[in-house]
Amino acid sequence: MNTKSTVSGILCLILFFITSGQVFALPDSSGRLTYEAPLTTSNVSLSGVTASSSMYIRLEDYWNVNSLTLHLDYQATQLAAKEHSSVTLKMNGTGFYSFRPVVEKKQMNLTVPVPKELLVQGNNTLSINGYIVTDLPDGVCVPTEKRDSWLELYKTSYAEINYTKQAIGTSIHSFYQQFVGTDTLKDKMSALAVPNHSDSSELEAAVYALSGLAKGNRSEDATIPMLTLEDADLAQRSQLVIVSLFKNLPDKWKTALGQPDVHDKALIRMVNAGSQSALIVTSDDPLMLKKAGRFVGNVSLVSQVDGPEKWIDQNTNVETPAINVSRDVTLTETGDKLTGMMHQEKSYFVSLPANRSIAESSKISLDFRYSDNLDFDRSLVTILINDTPIGSKKLTKELSNQDELTLTIPKNLGSTGSITVTAAFDLELKSAGCIELQDQMPWAYITKDSLLQLNTKDRTDMLFNSYPNPFLRDASFNQIAVLVPDKMDPYDYLTVGSLFHLLGKYAEANTGQVTFYKNQELPADSKMQHYNLISVGSFKDNPWLQKHNNKLFFQYSQDGERFVSNEKMSIEENYGKRIGTLQLMESPYNQGYGWLAVTGPSSKTSFLVSNLLSSDSMKWKVYGDGVVTDVDGNTKAFRFKKEVQQEGSGLVEQITERGDVLAFIVALALTFILVVVSLIFLIRKYRKKAGEE
Repeated sequence: MNTKSTVSGILCLILFFITSGQVFALPDSSGRLTYEAPLTTSNVSLSGVTASSSMYIRLEDYWNVNSLTLHLDYQATQLAAKEHSSVTLKMNGTGFYSFRPVVEKKQMNLTVPVPKELLVQGNNTLSINGYIVTDLPDGVCVPTEKRDSWLELYKTSYAEINYTKQAIGTSIHSFYQQFVGTDTLKDKMSALAVPNHSDSSELEAAVYALSGLAKGNRSEDATIPMLTLEDADLAQRSQLVIVSLFKNLPDKWKTALGQPDVHDKALIRMVNAGSQSALIVTSDDPLMLKKAGRFVGNVSLVSQVDGPEKWIDQNTNVETPAINVSRDVTLTETGDKLTGMMHQEKSYFVSLPANRSIAESSKISLDFRYSDNLDFDRSLVTILINDTPIGSKKLTKELSNQDELTLTIPKNLGSTGSITVTAAFDLELKSAGCIELQDQMPWAYITKDSLLQLNTKDRTDMLFNSYPNPFLRDASFNQIAVLVPDKMDPYDYLTVGSLFHLLGKYAEANTGQVTFYKNQELPADSKMQHYNLISVGSFKDNPWLQKHNNKLFFQYSQDGERFVSNEKMSIEENYGKRIGTLQLMESPYNQGYGWLAVTGPSSKTSFLVSNLLSSDSMKWKVYGDGVVTDVDGNTKAFRFKKEVQQEGSGLVEQITERGDVLAFIVALALTFILVVVSLIFLIRKYRKKAGEE
């Protein structure tokens, strides 16, 4: 063998991986893989003498973990008393390492192995507890709280996980686990594939399936792309979900399937071909293919299939349970204990549909108890919604064994979608500067009777601030019509995949409707009145967009080659050819329905701008109702529609939302009726008596 040519070939292979932008967790000689999991997406500040913070490390079910090592980047206050300050690390509630922070004017690094026996499959909780003091009183005492006591944990901190993978097996369940695994997504080894010239039913089935796959994706930035079966990039992906009518499947995958009878049924089967594993969703019947797509979109059902295949027929139930958007939410199932002096917090995540906001009459009822050795002149509890305080209560010795705080949630919080409820306790001790720690540690306990009485309402503003409104309603696709070019290229498929990856993450139910239309398939305007529209593609590729160019905030030139200047932005001619836009407007067919235009002078610029709506890590850049991004990644957001005062709820609506008020009105009405009836009987009685006399 020619050594020179061999080395050259290896270098070419390495160069291919680098230029393709893919980073792989390569195995060592023993077959072990290494995955670096970030501990936090932003710097974590531990402020005060005693402070703590928790973060999560996920270990996939198919990982055989050999070791986990923490790499912590931190900096402590320069005033810290070196021999008395300390930081303790706990994994899943068990302490395993303590250290005295090094006091320097720069970032410090610490490498700590975690005992393997403390790790569990799934989510692991890493707690960092700081005791940072800048001076000490005489004796073994607790110093008073000071703002110069702090420790900063930087977002560059990470967990290095050394593991081996279990075999993918033959079950749909195990395939799904690895398809949406954090390492698989980071290494860009997953993809959803459709035929090169997909018809509307294939695209519809594909986005239903993609929505379920996206919900299983726990990464904030990695996405699952939609590729065509002829895309060269597909060969580099080891795990595929293929959605196609049987006649449009490549021979390679038909051979892997055999010759199944799918003329009136749909088949979901896991197959292997060479180095690739694929979950194929196929049928001869477009309606059954769409139903199979909804099955894949139901995470609960897919996770229950232990065999290699699933047949879908007319009698198969594929729908997710109905979502209750106004409900009572229990904050904790078993109760939670908080231990320690001064400021202690416990947070609860409450899942809500992305298009819903908190309505009037929502309440939170916190049921709790606490130790009786507190300084009750300074101790209190505060409730926060999304870090905004809504009310506090002073703690008292008389109620220490059974206390309660009930608050009405303000309607002007502006929260849309899921919320975080935080119970913050300030547990102060008397003479805190000189009380020994032994057996004096204060505590608070939140009971399982704590409840969130939640009422929600739909957001009506047509702004990216409340996206994905109006395309989701009650956590389900809200009558979406997607207008795509007659001839879609690979960038158009990627654009559709980007948009429905994020929409699918927010869609908890799989019962909503998505319909794809090419220009030659457009129905009458009267039917289009009942859709929220998403238009994809350039001016030249999408005749529908040409027809409605005058309604765009960022309009095209007459030849469709570029965007032109408007009242918000001056656009140079060449620059207008290199940008893509997101524009959220009212539907040209009906008021109250939305239209999202994802468009650029080329399909590539359309895809670039669609990335802003593909993941949570990018969505923060999008606000207002018109967004521009260029090929260099520069993004600008504008608001074109005038700000309209949000209409308040009507009197009848407010009364029906308030159960206590409604009960009072009903009781008052019944009392009034009884009084009237009594008066009638009295009048009749005395009239009769007068007549007899």
